[in-house]
This record gives sequence, C-alpha cells and structure tokens, in this order.
Amino acid sequence: MDYRIEVIKSRRKSLSMRIKDEETVLVQAPLYATKKDIDAFVHKHARWIEIHIRKTHEKEEYLKRLPKLSETELKHLVADAKRQIPKRVAYYAPLVGTGYGRITIRKQKSRWGSCTTDGNLSFNALLMLTPPEVLDSVVVHELCHRLEMNHSEAFYQNVYRVFPEYDRWNKWLKDNGDLLIARLPKQGK
Repeated sequence: MDYRIEVIKSRRKSLSMRIKDEETVLVQAPLYATKKDIDAFVHKHARWIEIHIRKTHEKEEYLKRLPKLSETELKHLVADAKRQIPKRVAYYAPLVGTGYGRITIRKQKSRWGSCTTDGNLSFNALLMLTPPEVLDSVVVHELCHRLEMNHSEAFYQNVYRVFPEYDRWNKWLKDNGDLLIARLPKQGK
C-alpha cells in the first residue's frame, strides 16, 4: 500500500504517528530525531499503518456514499435548531454563570460550535441530528468559553461542573460527527 510520510519536528520527547488521511501518515518527532530514526520508526509500525490507512480509506468511501441532505431537510434542521438551541443556551447559561450575545445557526463542515470574545455563539444545525446530550455538551462547552477563552484545566473544570458526562457525549460526537457532516451537500449545489 502506498502512502506519504509527513514529518513535523517539535520540542517533544518521543516519536508518534497518526493517520492524517487515506494517503498520509503524520509523524511527530523530536527536534533531534534523524531521518534514520524516523524511517526505523515507520518501518517498525508498517503493519499498523497499512491497517489504519485501509480503514481510513474504507471509511472515506462509506462517507462518500451516504445520502446527502436535501435543501428542504436542511431548512427544517436550521428552523428546528433556531427553536431548540436558544432554549438550551438559556437553560445552561445561569448554570455556567455567564451571559451571551447573539446565537447564530450555521451548516458547517468543520465546527459544531464557536464563541466569540464578545459572547456571540454559533452552532451547527446538524446538532439536531444528534442525541440531546450531545447538543447540551456543545452548548455547555461554548458557554464555558465565556469564562475561559481556551481549553485549559480551568475551562474543563467549568465544563465538568455543569455537565459531568461531557466526555461521554464529546466522544459520541467525535465517533459519529463525520457521518453527519458527510451528509451536507457540496457547496454550490
């Protein structure tokens, strides 16, 4: 199986790798690692790489075959999100201990939610296709950015204080989110 190796060197202490896409393996290496070190590391893990590249390729092919949402379905999702998400934000904001600005609903391929420094919140309409706990986990996550505009330990302490099962539902979104995003129609169609 053919694949490309992309190397990123940084001030880390050990070598690691992950599958970036169906053609690329990303190797993260310490600054002092030689080409020989990296080649040996990749060779040692060749079987793992082949298995995971194949799985990535199979998943990409599966995602391409998923039926796309129609414009009518998308309009219904956006309308539903505009009704439901503000209610969830209003419910959780006092529990988090913060206020918020405007709420915007989008059809995004890369984000589930975002928070600006002035408190405006944006959410992906596709959240309406997830279990309610997933929506709540994203709402709490974004509201907690009103307290901490980062992903620090303090940020996550606030998230867990309000939503103790955050990790479970965040994992659900990581495991299944690409299946939902794959259903968005291509831009311009």
